[in-house]
Amino acid sequence: MVTYNEYLKSILLQILESYDHLKEIQDKPGDLEIIKKELLKINGFLKVIANKIEDSKITHSDFKPLKSKFKSYLESYSFEQEIERMGTLYQDDAHRVKNMRLKILESLNDNKMIEDVKELIEKI
Repeated sequence: MVTYNEYLKSILLQILESYDHLKEIQDKPGDLEIIKKELLKINGFLKVIANKIEDSKITHSDFKPLKSKFKSYLESYSFEQEIERMGTLYQDDAHRVKNMRLKILESLNDNKMIEDVKELIEKI
């Protein structure tokens, strides 16, 4: 049986995997779909943690502030509509794709969110 900590760790690892995949993209035509897919994964995992994982079941003191950062991120950043608009007009423009990818990465690093994810993974 999987414990709450193991479940949380598996979700955090999937967030990092998608984040790393975003970092590795080469910004060529067609990458906008990959960016969209990875962003949807990340947002989905953040929503699971923000809405489904109970604070009381995670013993690490670092979890509550991180969960708060996830909620703040979900409230503050939304790239889906912009990606949809870009997809119809600029999907083959490598510079616009790169700018979108970099903005997404920047938003994920806001308030050291990804760094905190890495630290919590090590502690679990």
